[in-house]
Amino acid sequence: MGGGVGELVAIAIIVFVAIPAPLFIVLHFITKWKQSRELSGGDEKMMEDLWLLSEKLDDRLEALETILDNELPGWRKNR
Repeated sequence: MGGGVGELVAIAIIVFVAIPAPLFIVLHFITKWKQSRELSGGDEKMMEDLWLLSEKLDDRLEALETILDNELPGWRKNR
C-alpha cells in the first residue's frame, strides 16, 4: 500500500474536485442570482425618474381631457 506522494496528491485533487469545487460554483451562482434580482442605485434613480414622468404625463392627459370636455362635450362618444 505504499503509494507515496503522487498518490496523496491525486487523492487530494479528487477530494477537492468532488466536494469544495462544486460547492463553490453553486454558491457563486446563487450570489450572482441574488444580486441580479436587486436594483442598483442607477436603476432606482431611473425608476424614480420614469415614475415622475408618468405622473406628469397623467396630469397633462387629464388637462387635455378637461379642455376637450369643455370644447367638445361629446368627444368621448366619437372614439
